[in-house]
Amino acid sequence: MTTPPPRTARSAAVAQPAARQALHPRNRHQGHYDFARLVKASPALSTHLVTTPRGDTSIDFGNPASVRALNRAILHGDYGIAHWDLPDGALCPPIPGRADYLHGLADLLAASGDGAIPRGLSIRVLDVGVGANCIYPLLGHAEYGWRFVGSDIEETSLQVAAAIVQANRLDKAITLRQQPQRSRIFRDVLRGHERFDLTLCNPPFHASAGEAAGANQRKVRQLGKTAPRPPARAAAPALNFGGHAHELWCPGGEAEFLRRMVRESTEFGHQVLWFSSLVARAEHLSGLRRQLRQAGAVDVREVAMAQGSKQSRFVAWTFLDAPEREAWRTMRA
Repeated sequence: MTTPPPRTARSAAVAQPAARQALHPRNRHQGHYDFARLVKASPALSTHLVTTPRGDTSIDFGNPASVRALNRAILHGDYGIAHWDLPDGALCPPIPGRADYLHGLADLLAASGDGAIPRGLSIRVLDVGVGANCIYPLLGHAEYGWRFVGSDIEETSLQVAAAIVQANRLDKAITLRQQPQRSRIFRDVLRGHERFDLTLCNPPFHASAGEAAGANQRKVRQLGKTAPRPPARAAAPALNFGGHAHELWCPGGEAEFLRRMVRESTEFGHQVLWFSSLVARAEHLSGLRRQLRQAGAVDVREVAMAQGSKQSRFVAWTFLDAPEREAWRTMRA
């Protein structure tokens, strides 16, 4: 199967983002959720359904239990993940946006090769900050058959992720490693003999616990204006999509995390074909571009993504020139 190149304009060094207002064409989650189908896949979701003022069926997105139930139904019905659950407080990601990132990375690999998306266990992906939800490995293996290593600094998150992997008999496709140093990203995780086609990451957004709490309060207020509420509902939980401290904030926030990632990536430039990260805040792009130029990245891509009114993007970079990337692809084949 052939695919078009990533939806970006390309230059010799930096590809500027192209405007895009919809999910990726291969994303399974176009339009509204089909709740009737999802309830068939996971009957427990039925207890979380509510009716909007317009008469539509939905869930209360301000309720973390409802969000988890929706994700469980999506993973079962659309991706064949029979067992998935999270403890209270764990980050419960919106699946459509996570899937978009993976489809964009698949396009990147296709454009780096013969135009066909490479599939199967020969494609190795490192998920930096896999979290308890293990969402990128689950989706990426279901969609493309890729093999994943997921790293995280929290032992508890890795234990929950390991239970999900084992329950779904995905041990040959997904392995997990603890990052022993909070200040490190690739060091101590990426081993000297290993090669990865991709790295991906959803970095912490915020610079402090207070900043993260303030952002969550704004989100809850916004949900209160727009989301349906079931009758006699209890007080709103603290976080609808959850998130432990290390998932939500780090010293210096997203900008500093990206700086550390770029610095460390230079040490592993010949072991990774494409490094990548989500970048939540557009104001961080100019500094990231400058640092990547200074670091010697030979190709940088910015791929715009959108989910509803939310705009995001991921940035990918490589230290391998075109002949080296072709040699990588030939060796993999």
